[in-house]
Amino acid sequence: MVEIPDPSRRVILPQNIRDHWRMFLIEGIVLILLGIGAVLVPVVASLAVAIFLGWLFLIGGIVGAITALSRPRAPGFWWALLSAIVTIVAGFLLIGWPFAGVLSLTVVLAAYLVLEGIACMAFALSHRGHMTRGWGWLFTNGIIDLIMAGIIIWLLPVAAFWALGLIIGIDFIFGGSSLVGMAFAAKAQ
Repeated sequence: MVEIPDPSRRVILPQNIRDHWRMFLIEGIVLILLGIGAVLVPVVASLAVAIFLGWLFLIGGIVGAITALSRPRAPGFWWALLSAIVTIVAGFLLIGWPFAGVLSLTVVLAAYLVLEGIACMAFALSHRGHMTRGWGWLFTNGIIDLIMAGIIIWLLPVAAFWALGLIIGIDFIFGGSSLVGMAFAAKAQ
């Protein structure tokens, strides 16, 4: 009997990383450039994120409402319609009052950075045995994410309007730098 390997248990080997080092490099450079833009104009970046998410919610809610209303006898109709209405309201609130949205999003960003920092450090440690160099960049990025989360929580609510754009920019710069470092380390192996 032939055993089929489980893709979820597949270990990323250095050869796989080496084969795609250019993609890591390109992604890293793009993240660095976007990060620089967000750091240079953090208030604009913060508002842009809130407004963009508002439009995503609004469009998603409208599509959800149309879908629900087109099938009024479907199971869960009222829950689907309620979900669509809540999504539409959230979209209008983010678009209509982006400064209030920025404050809420900043709290969500702090939570994201805590989880992302832990995940990035765990990812780096899992690659430590496969790559002698480069995994430290990812681990450092995780530590920086945790530090940024702490700064956001400490400065709330005063700095929420510039913190969101600034922290996103810094995270993009360090995340991009870690990918560039990993790409060069993978190429050198």
